Amino acid sequence: MAVAALSNEETKPIAAWGAVLSMALCVAVLIASEFMPVSLLTPMAEGLRATEGQTGQAISISGLFAVAASMVITTAAGTLNRKWVLIALTGFMLVSLVMVAAALDFTVLMLGRALLGICIGGFWALAAAVIMRLVPESDVPRALALMYGGQAIAAAFAAPIGSYLGGIFGWRAVFWALTPIVAVNLVWHVIALPSLPARQRQGFRTMFGLLRRPYFLRGLIASMLSWGSAFTMFTYLRPFLEQVTGADVTTLSILLLVLGCAGFVGTWASGRYVSGSVAPLLKVPTLLMGGCTLGLLLFGGSVVAAGLFLAVWGAMNTTMSVIWMTWMSQNVDDAPEAAGSLMVAAIQASILLGAVVGGLLLDGLSISATFAGSVVVAVIGIALIGNGQRLLKPE
Repeated sequence: MAVAALSNEETKPIAAWGAVLSMALCVAVLIASEFMPVSLLTPMAEGLRATEGQTGQAISISGLFAVAASMVITTAAGTLNRKWVLIALTGFMLVSLVMVAAALDFTVLMLGRALLGICIGGFWALAAAVIMRLVPESDVPRALALMYGGQAIAAAFAAPIGSYLGGIFGWRAVFWALTPIVAVNLVWHVIALPSLPARQRQGFRTMFGLLRRPYFLRGLIASMLSWGSAFTMFTYLRPFLEQVTGADVTTLSILLLVLGCAGFVGTWASGRYVSGSVAPLLKVPTLLMGGCTLGLLLFGGSVVAAGLFLAVWGAMNTTMSVIWMTWMSQNVDDAPEAAGSLMVAAIQASILLGAVVGGLLLDGLSISATFAGSVVVAVIGIALIGNGQRLLKPE
């Protein structure tokens, strides 16, 4: 379905856009599942008799297991066909949602979120390498943008709908509602994904080899800072909008919808304009997102100002993913699975640390301290990226 035979037994993909769309749907439900607690943080905390800072760790625990899974997935999967590995990971997501929706205490919630973390780490570690096999090289940025369109869909609709429906039916109903979508995606994977036999095994030795490349290590740290800044803020966005902006449930849902819909703009722009060397673009998302977080600190009491800042933040959030994964595909094309594992581990570690540090700042100081910490991390990331040239592989 997805490939045509060429000379010397080498195969190159004919664009398998149906499979890319299946990946995009998986991204949508994966992102929705991972970050739904952001829009439901307050009612989940009340229902489980925990603080908002503690409940925010439901995101950090999935990040912790995602880090571990991303590091071992290519070794653990060995010679297994990557199609069936992706199908199994999607099955883990379905089980996780059922556990979270049915959780009667904080422990079961955290176990369900840990299982989701395995799915997150495994899927994202393989995603870019799989996309590189589904379409020709020239179409990779566009295919990545399409796949991350699933992120935009989740950001646009999952949080506001989750917040709104959670207020009407309760937070458990929101997680139950995701389960049939994941089941449909599971079937779509089986139908649309072509056979993806394992290629050269890329395990820990390959990963360590990549870490000895200075340009890649710098990029890895820079990506960690970029995502760390973003999720120190995003994980605790609802408490900020409630406490500082004074948003009720309806206003909160509208603001989250604005943020999410802006993600479509970022996806469209990245698919259209991200091509060639991405060096000049690497710092743009972190610069603008950090600026928006600072703007919220200064002017977040206004609903209109908050909406404008969240719109820019949302557009840059999806753009950031496409830019960094395109950077990886261009600069580590000789070991895409190993590079993907390291990238996902770095990003999930930054989400984990962002949620932990942000929660400590929230519980120990204030929500403003959490957002200020996000800005500081963004500044460090921008300084490391510079003009992006030092993050490119040598000619």
